[in-house]
Amino acid sequence: MSILRFLGLDSAERRAKTGLSETETIRKIVDSLDQLPEDEARRIAGFAYILSRVARADLEISADETRTMERIVRELGKLSAEQAILVVQMAKTQSLLFAGTENFLVTREYNRLASHEEKLGLLECLFAVSAADESISAVEDHEIRRIASELGLEHRDFIAARSTYREHLAVLRTPPPGGPTDESSRAT
Repeated sequence: MSILRFLGLDSAERRAKTGLSETETIRKIVDSLDQLPEDEARRIAGFAYILSRVARADLEISADETRTMERIVRELGKLSAEQAILVVQMAKTQSLLFAGTENFLVTREYNRLASHEEKLGLLECLFAVSAADESISAVEDHEIRRIASELGLEHRDFIAARSTYREHLAVLRTPPPGGPTDESSRAT
C-alpha cells in the first residue's frame, strides 16, 4: 500500500474524482514515495499526521510549525525535501478534513507499527512542533498528553519530554505587565 493510499490521496483515485492532471515533478515525488516499503510508508504517514494533529490543536497551523514538521519528517523519514513537503501537506489536509474521525484511528495504527523508542521520539517531536512558534498553548499540551496516552506511554514519559520544552509552556509564563492579572488593571 502506498503512503498516498494510506492517507486517502491515491493519485489515480484523485485524478478520477477531480479530473485533474499532475505535473511531472509531483509524479516523480509520488513515485518515489510509492517505492517505500508498506510499513515504513504507513509509519511515516502516521507520524506526519500526528504531528499535524498537534500543530492544528489550536485551530491554526503556523508557517513555523509547518517548516518544523517538514524538517522532522525529512530527517527522521530519510526523505528528500520535496517528499517531506508533500507528506506534510497531505497530512495537514487530512487533519483538516478528517480530524474528528481519524485522530484516534491513525494514532492507533502508528502505535501498532512503531517501537517504544519511536513513540518516545514522536513525543519529543510533538513538543518541538508545538514550540516552533515559541509557545506551547494549553490546548496543544493537552493534545500531546492525549496522544501519549493513546500510544500507551506512561505519564513519566510525557513529563520527561515536556520538561525539555518547559520555557515554551504558555501556562507557566508570567503575563505581560498591564494584562488582566496586573494589579493596576484591577478595579478598586
